[in-house]
Amino acid sequence: MSQDNHNEPDPGAAAGAAGSQKVPRPGSAHPPIPPSPWGAPQQPQWGQQPQWGQQPQWGQPPYGPPAGDAPGWAQPAYGAGPYGPGPSGGQYTAPPKPGVIPLRPLGLGEILDGAFQACRRNPAATFGTAIIIQGVIAVLTVIFGQTLLGPLASLDIESELTDAEALSLGATALTGGTALTILSVVGLLGMQGLLVIPVARAILNLKTGFGQTWRLARGSLLRLAGLSLLLLAASAVGITAFIFSVVFVIELLGASGVFLTVLGVLGVTAVFAWLSVKLALAPAALVLEPRGVFAAIGRSWSLTRRNWWRTFGILLLTSLIVSIIVSVISTPITMLITMFASFGSPEAAAGDFSALVPVLVLTTAVSTLFGAIGYAFQSTVTSLLYIDLRMRREGFDVALMKDQELAGTGLPDTVPGRTADPGSASGTQTPWPGSPSNGPA
Repeated sequence: MSQDNHNEPDPGAAAGAAGSQKVPRPGSAHPPIPPSPWGAPQQPQWGQQPQWGQQPQWGQPPYGPPAGDAPGWAQPAYGAGPYGPGPSGGQYTAPPKPGVIPLRPLGLGEILDGAFQACRRNPAATFGTAIIIQGVIAVLTVIFGQTLLGPLASLDIESELTDAEALSLGATALTGGTALTILSVVGLLGMQGLLVIPVARAILNLKTGFGQTWRLARGSLLRLAGLSLLLLAASAVGITAFIFSVVFVIELLGASGVFLTVLGVLGVTAVFAWLSVKLALAPAALVLEPRGVFAAIGRSWSLTRRNWWRTFGILLLTSLIVSIIVSVISTPITMLITMFASFGSPEAAAGDFSALVPVLVLTTAVSTLFGAIGYAFQSTVTSLLYIDLRMRREGFDVALMKDQELAGTGLPDTVPGRTADPGSASGTQTPWPGSPSNGPA
């Protein structure tokens, strides 16, 4: 071929280059596709992938919806639904809060505030129940103290106890102390189980009276007592086995066994704290769901799995707060009562037991009153922690929303949580006595 033939332009190439330069449409914000060095780009059809070297515009696959607004492509923008604000102008919808807490997983401040609000809205059911239980324990403690110290007060300072008297006092102290310990454990665990009912009802803004609380928990009282006795018996067996182990180690190793004893005490304390947190929610599960004794223990064990440290921190912080407040209020009052009794009664100042009985009664009454208030608050915190863990692990807030609808049907004894199948996030319903509904949530 000649040199002229090589310099002649190719008509096809010129047409391809001219076709590759597109003029933007009026009002379009997208720039034209630049000419490709591989030739004119082919416009892919919808559902095809762009070829190598091709520069697709916005609106062409795979980067956006097709031109012409193909049906089915548009998705609801963030904020258009119930999940939060978005560019489409939708409004954020907060979780419902019909009562003392919002129906979602809770923070520490919300748990403490919810416990305070539940106690304030239901004082007879919360503080009244705690005062009654603690009052019975205090009265029996005073009677036991008078029975134990009465024979000692009748003796002279220089007189000595005979073997029979010492044996009798020892048997009385052991029997009475054991009985008071059992009664105290049963009372405290029973209080935790009872107070979960007014707390759960306060979540749906339902008020609960003193008699109504005991009536709704009537079927769980024997199981609460059985749970308390079981835990107390297990603790007694563990402590007895540890004491025998310590005695055996000291006799076997002598003075070098003291170091092992100290390590053993620290280890037993850590195990006791761990087990206490793992079983702390058993009374609430036993009453609210409701469950048997061993099933409630397993329920508490599973709810605290992978949540032990958070549960331990909340319970420890609550205990410290209650202890400090109760001590700050009750200690000055107890000191004033003792001082006035000492100044007003020379016999009490001299240590006469009969004159000290009124002082003992007054100081015990003050300690019982403020201690009951503190225990009631701690029990409500434990109840809300149990509900919070169920919302975190099972979606229990969905079941509570369904219970909120049922609460407006006029049933006075609605107990939230007894309508939902435990462990089911879908909120499958099981009937409680008098329930008009047994359908899915």
